Amino acid sequence: MTDTIALFLPARAKHEWRWITVRDGAIASRGDGLPDRDLPPDSSVVAIAPAEAVALHWADLPDRSLAQATAAARLLVAEASVTPLGDLHVAVGQEAGLTERPVGVVAAAQMSDWLAMLAESGFEPASVVPSPMLLPRPDEGYVIGDLGVDGRVVRGAASGFADEDGLTALIVGDAPVAMLDRDALEDAIVAALADPPLDLRQGAFALRKRAAIDWVLVRRLAWLIVAIMSVTLLITLVQIVRYNASASSLEAQADMLARDGLARGETVNDAGQQLTDRLARLRGGGAGFSRTAASVSSAVAAVPGAEITGLSFDSSGKLRVSLATQTQGQIVDVQSRLAAAGFSAEPSTFTSTAGRLTGVLTVAPL
Repeated sequence: MTDTIALFLPARAKHEWRWITVRDGAIASRGDGLPDRDLPPDSSVVAIAPAEAVALHWADLPDRSLAQATAAARLLVAEASVTPLGDLHVAVGQEAGLTERPVGVVAAAQMSDWLAMLAESGFEPASVVPSPMLLPRPDEGYVIGDLGVDGRVVRGAASGFADEDGLTALIVGDAPVAMLDRDALEDAIVAALADPPLDLRQGAFALRKRAAIDWVLVRRLAWLIVAIMSVTLLITLVQIVRYNASASSLEAQADMLARDGLARGETVNDAGQQLTDRLARLRGGGAGFSRTAASVSSAVAAVPGAEITGLSFDSSGKLRVSLATQTQGQIVDVQSRLAAAGFSAEPSTFTSTAGRLTGVLTVAPL
């Protein structure tokens, strides 16, 4: 069961609030002042704006989006109003089966005051409906409804205003006027509250819906996050196990290969280090005998008149080269070529014998 509470905004400061409650398609209760703030959860509040504060017009507006219709209505209002458009709030409604649409114009400051007054009283209206729009639209002429202390309102086919002596007669003229009895007025109010033909809560004053927390969705998302993190952790653990297994397998293969390179009968403690030590013993220290001797041979061969007369390689990686040359410059040339190959060549004292210089170069890696 859904209740609709209609709050009649005071037309003047001396007037009091009034309210009615609509339940099951009929007015169930009414009263003066403000109703109890503890409303049922499924109830809605509709504020009724006094006719004196809202100017109503009807215009043939495009049947498109509300924003487009409102923009067109603002252009029409700007032409007809002396008040700057920026100070006005324009709202557009829709009546079933009609091409002409109601347009409500109210001061923006007045709308702000109404909503602030309602908020201070503890109410957030879903709609703000001008009081003339509570009356049914007559096929011809005008209808009048008595809203009590707020006075009477007049509704025509394309007009709506407060009933004032002299002004009403001037507007109505010779058109037929019907006074709604209480039952007809209450039926019209119930119908208007169920589907307001014009709601002033549009644009800047539209109702801002508060986002409700869907705790069921939150719990589902939480479980989903836990599942994703669990799967991610499981994948990481599996990868770690696989990497460890692969590393162990590679270490075992490397150990087997190292064992194959060691001398038979040698006790294996650290195959990798033992293999490195054996390679050093086989090739010699430093850059090894083969590389050092090859570099010396290339350097000497590139210097005409120079020749190697002897080689001696020690465990420290130094190669003693007995060298014979024709001139001192050839010794320097051999040293330069060895330096370019990455070796130092420290000469001993060269002596002249039978027209040739002989001595020793001690070659080592730089």
